[in-house]
Amino acid sequence: MRFNIITIFPEIFNSYFNESIIKRAQKNNLIKINIHNLRDWTKDKHKTVDDAPYGGGAGMVMKVDILYKALKTIVKNKKKTKIILFSAKGKKWNQQLAKKYSKFDSIIMVCGRYEGVDERILNFIDDEISIGDYVLTGGEIPAMTVVDSITRLLPGVLGNATSSKDESHSISGQLEYPQYTRPKIFTVGKKKYRVPKILLSGDHGKIAQWRNKKIKKQNNYLPPNTCAVKTNNSTSLSL
Repeated sequence: MRFNIITIFPEIFNSYFNESIIKRAQKNNLIKINIHNLRDWTKDKHKTVDDAPYGGGAGMVMKVDILYKALKTIVKNKKKTKIILFSAKGKKWNQQLAKKYSKFDSIIMVCGRYEGVDERILNFIDDEISIGDYVLTGGEIPAMTVVDSITRLLPGVLGNATSSKDESHSISGQLEYPQYTRPKIFTVGKKKYRVPKILLSGDHGKIAQWRNKKIKKQNNYLPPNTCAVKTNNSTSLSL
């Protein structure tokens, strides 16, 4: 799996992508992450990537022509690639989308900044994606979220292949059962907090039944494809 991230702050990703599971996945050649500085496609001495919005208003808007140049350079095989723009009005990212995207060979992510991106870029991307009902300073944190959530679904990434099958959201709207480990009894003052006896029994059948009973349904869960937000699915990028 290849991840290509377009940003104006490439250094932001260094720490997160060089630790833990993501670091090992790269070392084992299970994923490749390429960070692209959008300013590399500018020609003026100030490396300008934004301008004032037509019609007036606060803030600056990222330029469509610079983003298009970047996409045209990075996209190699459109049929096996998905192009994402992170946007507060986008489709909500969830585990089911992560599974869908994990089947592609390459994912390109555009990290917006300032007041947003010139709307004309929607003609050259596949999906607008949001990671929640709030506004972030830019698309870099969503990009980390998408890379992480997809990477852990790829074969060979997790130490235990069943880890991603039993966890929260592996089934839509379902939250994982409680987990416990040593010590058996955790004491705070006079209060003792004990591990449920069934988990110490060694009876795997009864443990499975207990866990099934403890699985929770997500509050306010909406099944896939019920989102009211329409996204632009154009794939008309000319290469």
